[in-house]
Amino acid sequence: MSLFREPADLPDKGKQSPLLPQEDALLDKLARKVVEKGMSVPAILFLESIKPLNFIGSQVLVFFEPIVQTLFNFKDYDTFRTSLEKRESVEILLLKIEEYDSVSMARDKRIKKYVKQHKKDWKWYQRYLGIFTPKLDIPEEVTNPPAPDKKSGPTEPK
Repeated sequence: MSLFREPADLPDKGKQSPLLPQEDALLDKLARKVVEKGMSVPAILFLESIKPLNFIGSQVLVFFEPIVQTLFNFKDYDTFRTSLEKRESVEILLLKIEEYDSVSMARDKRIKKYVKQHKKDWKWYQRYLGIFTPKLDIPEEVTNPPAPDKKSGPTEPK
């Protein structure tokens, strides 16, 4: 007999999600906000460290619900709490954060490459001193390129 149990299987893309549609939409919204704020690395570290304690975390949310609901009016609080009761929810949230972060990083790379190409045309005092720099309008095809034909995939975070 082993000291450790078998690791939990990762949720497959093809399989039906164990979450309800509103829970999945809430986790998707949360993942987008995390990536939008640039907090994907701390969020991934935090979620990986508390993954075994997700049910206890949901019960802590039940304990603090009266206090939180009196101070703030969160309509998604109960949905988030019920989704945390399911063991797969933290892993699904992690996967969504990683997907949106990879899309965001690819977008940032394209924008930096575009800016670097156009900086070559600037005068020396614009490049090195940063004075009288022209306004650079980044075209839509750089920020949101046409998506290749894929069945499913993350979209650009807004």
